[in-house]
Amino acid sequence: MLKRLIDSVILIDHLNGIDQATKFILSLDPEKTAISVITRAEILVGVKESDEDLVKALLDQYHLFGIDKEIADLAATLRRTHRWKLPNTFQAAISISNNIKLTTRNTKDFDPAKHSFIEIPYSL
Repeated sequence: MLKRLIDSVILIDHLNGIDQATKFILSLDPEKTAISVITRAEILVGVKESDEDLVKALLDQYHLFGIDKEIADLAATLRRTHRWKLPNTFQAAISISNNIKLTTRNTKDFDPAKHSFIEIPYSL
């Protein structure tokens, strides 16, 4: 059973050598962890070609969520309601639709006091 959707910022922190992120990533059960197609694309955009296979192996251990009509419709509603940027809105829609936590460090858009689907594993 999936428990969380990891937001791009967590994986970017890990790839940039942020110790808190690496400890958190290593503590996860990949069988209970997911990423979205948005996270996959955002991560791979910033990866050097020489590191691409290694980073893809990291990403491939997690369940991958796509975007379907249901997610797109919910994202549109969330965008109108919260005015989040579209990638963040898709992340939220995927989390809400699948009843899993969105694990992020983005407290600017996702205040865990306001949104019960948010998990903040560390702060910098």
